[in-house]
Amino acid sequence: MIAAILVMALGAVVLGAALGYASIKFKVEGDPLVEKIDAILPQTQCGQCGFPGCKPYAEAIAKGEADINCCPPGGEEGIRKLADLLGREFKPLSEEHGVEKPKSVAFIDENTCIGCTLCMQACPVDAIVGAAKQMHTIVPKLCTGCELCLEPCPVDCITMVPIPETVANWKWKYPTFAIKKVTA
Repeated sequence: MIAAILVMALGAVVLGAALGYASIKFKVEGDPLVEKIDAILPQTQCGQCGFPGCKPYAEAIAKGEADINCCPPGGEEGIRKLADLLGREFKPLSEEHGVEKPKSVAFIDENTCIGCTLCMQACPVDAIVGAAKQMHTIVPKLCTGCELCLEPCPVDCITMVPIPETVANWKWKYPTFAIKKVTA
């Protein structure tokens, strides 16, 4: 009995050591530039930029395959941060991809909702809860305001409600003038 336990423990130690070695030896490092760009993007996963989410858009920017001004949810502030990070010139938001709107969350009129689940299927962040043929609701803390739930709703019971600016979510706005770096 004790011999079997010792054999199992020894096997677990050997396998654990092998897995630990493999995780170090075959570690795949992400591109640090992609990670920095992705951190600036708003993480709405809305696809307005023409990419399926913020990470693919960040990868395309890093490779030079996409411009920095294609993200309406990130707005002018996001474009300025990307321009600063990448050392590029600021460009206004591309109207082809949409217009900058106030940050919003979806709201479902529960009296009108028929429980079709089409909004749930469209939500990229699982911010909508409910069951088939039952009323649905939005979890505001999870909603990114991507508006992808609006179009599939057959009864138009979803509206976007702007998030009021409070001390908790207020941010400094970028200055409208360019700040030039002084080199010594």
